[in-house]
Amino acid sequence: MATITKKELIDRIAEVTQAKRVLVKRVVQSFLDEIVGELSRDNRLEFRDFGIFETRTRSSRIAQNPKTLERVQVPSKRSVKFKMGRLMKARLCPNASGTAR
Repeated sequence: MATITKKELIDRIAEVTQAKRVLVKRVVQSFLDEIVGELSRDNRLEFRDFGIFETRTRSSRIAQNPKTLERVQVPSKRSVKFKMGRLMKARLCPNASGTAR
């Protein structure tokens, strides 16, 4: 599995669109900043056929340190959940059965 960096993604987009790399970099960074901004305001982002980003709050809990077996309080935290859209699911899971009813 290869890792693609933001720089490599920007270079690919610039090559395909024949746009200047600086402009593509600015657009990609603005897009990412908007996603982070909307998620920080607890908004849900839905990109049809691509997927849905939304925040979830995990409640606080008591966990156990596996090394010392000491119980520790884990505070609540927010995380981002992503659910694949139809086209992404079709590309990543081509053998999946039809749509759920």
